Amino acid sequence: MWLECGVKNEHYDFVVIGGGSAGYAAARTARETLERVAIIDDAEELGGLCILRGCMPSKTLIYSAEVLHLAKHAGKFGLHIPEASADMPSLHQRKLATIEDFASYRRGQLESDRFHLIRDRATFVDERTLSLATSGKHITADHFMIATGSTVNTPDVPGLREIPHWTSDDVLELDFVPESVIVLGGGIVACELAQFLARIGSRVIMIQRSQCILKEASPEAVGVVTQVFLEEGMEVHTGTQLTAVEKKGNEFVVTFSKDGATQEVSAMHLLNALGRRPNVAGLNLTNAGVETHPSGRIRVNEMQQSSTPHIYAGGDVASPHEIVHLAVMQGEIAAKHATGRAVDALNYDHLTGVIFTDPQIATASIPVAEALERGMDLVIATYPFDDHGKSILMEAKHGYVKAWADRASGKLIGAECVGKDGGELIHSMAVAITLGAKPQDLLKMHWYHPTLSEIWSYPLEELVEGM
Repeated sequence: MWLECGVKNEHYDFVVIGGGSAGYAAARTARETLERVAIIDDAEELGGLCILRGCMPSKTLIYSAEVLHLAKHAGKFGLHIPEASADMPSLHQRKLATIEDFASYRRGQLESDRFHLIRDRATFVDERTLSLATSGKHITADHFMIATGSTVNTPDVPGLREIPHWTSDDVLELDFVPESVIVLGGGIVACELAQFLARIGSRVIMIQRSQCILKEASPEAVGVVTQVFLEEGMEVHTGTQLTAVEKKGNEFVVTFSKDGATQEVSAMHLLNALGRRPNVAGLNLTNAGVETHPSGRIRVNEMQQSSTPHIYAGGDVASPHEIVHLAVMQGEIAAKHATGRAVDALNYDHLTGVIFTDPQIATASIPVAEALERGMDLVIATYPFDDHGKSILMEAKHGYVKAWADRASGKLIGAECVGKDGGELIHSMAVAITLGAKPQDLLKMHWYHPTLSEIWSYPLEELVEGM
């Protein structure tokens, strides 16, 4: 790694602010053609949100909770398991060991001699200059990439900011089973962690402002997941308005209104899962002429350029979707464009998404509602998991698969899987849609029996018949 030389000003070809998924992807791609590439990151630990406090730790814990859930319901499989419980210290250590494998690799890459790693906080002085908070140095560059991610949002709920409460970071660090938890919010993080907590043995109360949890998912998918949550003993309140958050003795008390009536719930712990916001505080973006949306998200074009063309942005700080693979692709696009290489814009019509509840919700490409808004004439087909061989023998009967095609072109344009391992199953449809396949094309392949993937053959046959 290059050593700081002690001069007041330093110039680089490409400077990345933030060493997470988007930032590292941009730096790595820029370094393919440029010599002087710097990464500025002031986080206590290098690695980025996904590795340290997001995807990897949460999915590690969620999978362990799924194994525990299956063990507790062993009788369904003809098995006798007298007792099963979460060993939270061991669970915590397994999570730490798992993410360390990924974090150590990322640290090694960031600290390699390919980049100049600057452990400091950056602020724009003007559109060509950054000031470093600790060293006092000024950094200039031909191009900048802002990849500072997102941070927990604490909305203006009476009492919430004044009372110490948990965020997702705290839940991911638990080494004990909480007796009871109130979860504020009903988005992806809220739902994934709420089900995790319920499955390890906590009493969970969810409070969501919208009329349903997971408001961006389809109504059918929401219905399936909500039913499972209720079956697993979770208390779910939707269509609410939070009016007060208090701490009374050892308990948290949340007051909310619903259908004109005031309700009050209490628990030993409180989790704020009311979303995240772009991490732009302290960057002084106005000094660089970088515009943001009302939400704080940086405005970018299809090449990830901000309103100041030589300043790019990607990942949670600029993306319409907080998804890691998009952050990586955005970082690569930005760096290639900045270095004058040919690059295609991201095609969000091919977006793949997964929500890691159980059952999982997985989607590929254009949602039905959006396709109809565009005036497409759709053929839609569904098939349930409770009438499919492999899912029946797995006792994974909740959910369905759905696929839709455009009658005019005959091509598949979207798919949804709500069920066991939906995040794995969706990729066969995502590949087909991206390659412009028609339902009859997919029916030429061998769908092996009995597999979960085989379930797609049924709606595909129906689509062919309905064209």
